[in-house]
Amino acid sequence: MSRQLALGLWLKASARFDNFIAESSAELVDQLQRCASGQGEAFFACWGAPGSGKSHLLQAACQHAADAGRSVTYVSLREHAALQPELLEGWENFDLVCIDDIDAIAGHAQWETALFHLYNRIRERGAQLIISAACAPARLDIDLADLRSRLSWGVVYQLQPLRDQQLLQALQSRARERGCEIPDDTAAYLLKRLPRDTASLFDMLERLDQASLAAQRKLTVPFVKAVLDL
Repeated sequence: MSRQLALGLWLKASARFDNFIAESSAELVDQLQRCASGQGEAFFACWGAPGSGKSHLLQAACQHAADAGRSVTYVSLREHAALQPELLEGWENFDLVCIDDIDAIAGHAQWETALFHLYNRIRERGAQLIISAACAPARLDIDLADLRSRLSWGVVYQLQPLRDQQLLQALQSRARERGCEIPDDTAAYLLKRLPRDTASLFDMLERLDQASLAAQRKLTVPFVKAVLDL
């Protein structure tokens, strides 16, 4: 199930700190947990390639904060075309604000201005902000120099792409959470033939799980080939 936040936004129930897999992630998860709990740094930025786990971490932070009784909100700016910058008005009143995919609004003056003012209001109120982007905040193609500078304050952490064994582990772990099993040979087969990012792999897993339940079949290589037409 998903978890509803303010403004009708949703979090994936599977986005938790305890199932995040990444290279040397213990320190990162610890710092984000502290931030989500209202301790540690007030501003935190995660950046990395698509599929490196940025959205997972931001949503996990929201769920961790909500479990601690804090008010939280989340948005992915990848959807900015369907949203208005006025969405961010009043968000400084949340204890934790998580803004995903900030790079998506680079060059959009109204969004940049709205984010700049939100950042200042969050700082004045003493709330906390976690952002994500595809590159380091200092390298974002944001025209508003003051915003680009502010986004670099606090902790900045780069997420590395998962290695093959980590991808396999992540895929099998997510399958177990769904109540199914992916044998090693099936997982290895999928990693060789599908996009090598967790978002694509997890979307594919949902499709395979539904097909497996409907057909009452295990996730063998022949069954996966037939379902995905590989």
